[in-house]
Amino acid sequence: MTSDSGARSKPSAERRRAIIDALRRGTVPEHSLDTFAVGLGRFDAALEDELALVQRGGAVFKAVRGEYGSGKTFFARHFEERAKSLGMAACEVQINERETPLHQLETVYRRLTERLSTTSMRTGAFRSIIDQWFYCLEQDVKRERPQLEDDDAALEKSIRDLMERRLFAIQATAPAFAATLRAYRAADMENDTATAEALIAWLGGQPTVGASAKRAAGVKGEVDHFAALSFLQGLLMILRDAGMFGLVLVLDEVETLQRVRSDVRDKGLNALRQLIDEIDGGRFPGLYLMITGTPAFFEGPQGVARLPPLAARLQADFRTDARFDNPRAVQIRLPGFSLESLGAVGRRVRDLYVQGAHEPARVAARADDALIDDLARGVAGAFGGRVGVAPRLFLKKLVEDLLDRIDQFPDFNPREHYAPTVVDAELNDSERAARSLVSPDDVRLDP
Repeated sequence: MTSDSGARSKPSAERRRAIIDALRRGTVPEHSLDTFAVGLGRFDAALEDELALVQRGGAVFKAVRGEYGSGKTFFARHFEERAKSLGMAACEVQINERETPLHQLETVYRRLTERLSTTSMRTGAFRSIIDQWFYCLEQDVKRERPQLEDDDAALEKSIRDLMERRLFAIQATAPAFAATLRAYRAADMENDTATAEALIAWLGGQPTVGASAKRAAGVKGEVDHFAALSFLQGLLMILRDAGMFGLVLVLDEVETLQRVRSDVRDKGLNALRQLIDEIDGGRFPGLYLMITGTPAFFEGPQGVARLPPLAARLQADFRTDARFDNPRAVQIRLPGFSLESLGAVGRRVRDLYVQGAHEPARVAARADDALIDDLARGVAGAFGGRVGVAPRLFLKKLVEDLLDRIDQFPDFNPREHYAPTVVDAELNDSERAARSLVSPDDVRLDP
């Protein structure tokens, strides 16, 4: 995965701009994360082996733990990028009590189909994958029976026959999924755009599909908790037959379960246990399911420990030196940031910025390594030396307060003119909580 060594990708000017813009906003970029990934190389070999297993039709579950600021979301998106480069589809779903509660797997499935991505589509790739499946059917028929090329009726009949053979496996586990695919094909061939779009929406778990479209497929109601699992099976089969090598699904921030009502929390934990058991039971060939959470979620009384069978499945030994953590274990921990690694990330971001700067020489000279290291110490100092809380704000200030100003103003000297402050309005909840342990007032940085 080339996290720490080896050739890193050189993003285009457009992607470079997207990365810098995301950091300026204080968010994790969507693409080209290997350009400034630090400290992840230790996981490369194990994760590559697991992706290879999924590509061969296996399935993997992985739990990633880390304190706030350790880079869990970054790690997950970096992993998704690698999976997509290997011909897989990927999706990140943020677990949220209101929008995506974990115990409602039909909602998780709906978010998956809304945000599914491939190398060619950043999001919303669900319909294109379905269309690609039908295209592959047509190409397979033409390869096997080239004489049908000029006989539209015979060609369509052969495509339908092959479709039925391919749908046989889906029919056994998700008959409504198979029926909707048939109806979608028919509507598409008849140029009935409204029905085709409605059927794709229903297939993707959308709850507001009209009754007439569902009648066309012979289905009723909505996709519920149990149907969602069967539809996920169907999607995995479609991906494989469409030439994709599997799916990486990331459930991010599962620690939010700790903040919901106890009955909702218990349902969410049980849904997670069910997913793990289904993966272990071979129900989802071609699926790599990754969850991310804080140590408190994996060890605390309001998290995994509330469901002993789940705790047993996720147990990993972290009592030894972190240097000897097992990357092949079901649960891995991210090392978090040190001042050294924070400075290293800052230098990579500076180098990336320089490539698109108006005045690259000036930016490189004035934003030197010493200034970046001083800024890292200063931002961490605002949180009482808690480096793990600092990365988001550090990179935001590096881009917005330093690099942008150096690039735009020839007379801006950060050593003379830069005296930043940290105010509550720019902090998220975790940063605000960490800072409150230091001082309730604005903290002056002195890099």
